[in-house]
Amino acid sequence: MLSGKRILVTGGTGSFGKKFVEMALKKYPDIARLVIYSRDELKQYEMAQQYPNSKYPNIRFFIGDVRDGERLKRACEGIDIIVHAAALKHVPIAEYNPMECIQTNIMGAENVVNAALDCNVKKVVALSTDKAAAPINLYGATKLCSDKLFIAANNIKGARDLGFSVVRYGNVLGSSGSVVPFFLEKRKSGVLPITHEGMTRFNITLEEGVQMVFHAIETATGGELYVPKIPSYKILDIAKAVAPDCKLEVIGVRPGEKIHEEMITETDSLNTYDCGKYYVIVPTVPNFKEAEWVKKNKAVKVQPGFKYNSGSNTEWLTVEDLRQQIKLHVDPEFKL
Repeated sequence: MLSGKRILVTGGTGSFGKKFVEMALKKYPDIARLVIYSRDELKQYEMAQQYPNSKYPNIRFFIGDVRDGERLKRACEGIDIIVHAAALKHVPIAEYNPMECIQTNIMGAENVVNAALDCNVKKVVALSTDKAAAPINLYGATKLCSDKLFIAANNIKGARDLGFSVVRYGNVLGSSGSVVPFFLEKRKSGVLPITHEGMTRFNITLEEGVQMVFHAIETATGGELYVPKIPSYKILDIAKAVAPDCKLEVIGVRPGEKIHEEMITETDSLNTYDCGKYYVIVPTVPNFKEAEWVKKNKAVKVQPGFKYNSGSNTEWLTVEDLRQQIKLHVDPEFKL
């Protein structure tokens, strides 16, 4: 699938980007070129130590911001596949700095679309978030706009052999700024701050997120929005898993935060298919023959009114499941 391909990853030095590079090189060592595009020179320097040019001549480190359309186009010259992972993602920071979030998450997405159209890219897969479904915070709203830009880009590609698709998933266990590393640090104080006792979240590992992007690269026609079938967890169970002896302090819901996360709304159900491991939301007016797409993907339309919510999910991680996940995916030295 990626053998001999030239790939660019925006936000390539972030949690997802680093895991994507690791897994892509392991699975497809004959990738022709892998461009790590990000704006943080320190992270690029540190990542370059892991992938020295003498051993990885197919890797290129390209400093740039997705806000800079011209720089992005330069980086995309000769690229076959773009994986767009760059974003400002922290909810409270986005609420306080709205235009910064808009510039990166919306205008940056438009720059990726234009670069793909102008540089003869073949496929674009953009990362989304559960917060983009029925958003109540600015971050989620910007990512919903981003999703719409990528899906709509399929309507303006003309005769180009190019497809844009989106993958949407929940909280990544152990990613920067997420609850597990926060709790691991806070347990030293003996007190864990809890925003709401009834809060639930979807859960996915970085490896599962990367596999989902691989799946989209391999199967997407253009216009699909992929949603994984993943378990939920209760915030109280995360607290028990990390520090069962700590005192819990309820501090209240943060600005723009939901009690339960959604990935497919009731309205989305009108255009949602069950494709086995994933749900797929297709455009209201797809630019492909839907009947042929359904047959190819063995897709089954979900029932009207269907919704996918972390609070009403049927699959849950137990406290012990969470401990095993933390040890496996976050901190190998984790112990109570």
